[in-house]
Amino acid sequence: MSNKEQKLVAALENGTVIDHIPTDKLFTIAQLLEVSKCTEPVLIGNNLESKMMGKKGLIKISGKFFTEAEISKLAVVCPNIRLVEIRNYEVVAKRQITLPETLTDIVKCANPVCITNNEPMKTVFYLKGTDTLKCRYCGKEQKLENIKLK
Repeated sequence: MSNKEQKLVAALENGTVIDHIPTDKLFTIAQLLEVSKCTEPVLIGNNLESKMMGKKGLIKISGKFFTEAEISKLAVVCPNIRLVEIRNYEVVAKRQITLPETLTDIVKCANPVCITNNEPMKTVFYLKGTDTLKCRYCGKEQKLENIKLK
């Protein structure tokens, strides 16, 4: 990549870069993060060159560092993205995001008679394989591509 191409994506003083986002998931991630409500600068890049993916999406959010709950939500929508934390223009942490074994209060159960849809309580799902979640309470299994976030 030439210096001219590198300048297309501004340096981040403090914040988080979400990298290796599949291009078809970029705007879903942006909506999930509610970037339209951010008061700090946000950069969204799509169809960027990637040796690993061919084309990728990227989001840089100034002043934002993610909680574990936020990271779990991102992982449900788009597993295998990379989070890069930046402080004082330096990379301080890189993290490959994967789905946790247990998801609490992130996914809505698809079973209308599940207790979590009829009582004020948190949902709990267990990861089953690489693409299926199972409700702790009713046992309903859901494919990741069909889940609804709470």
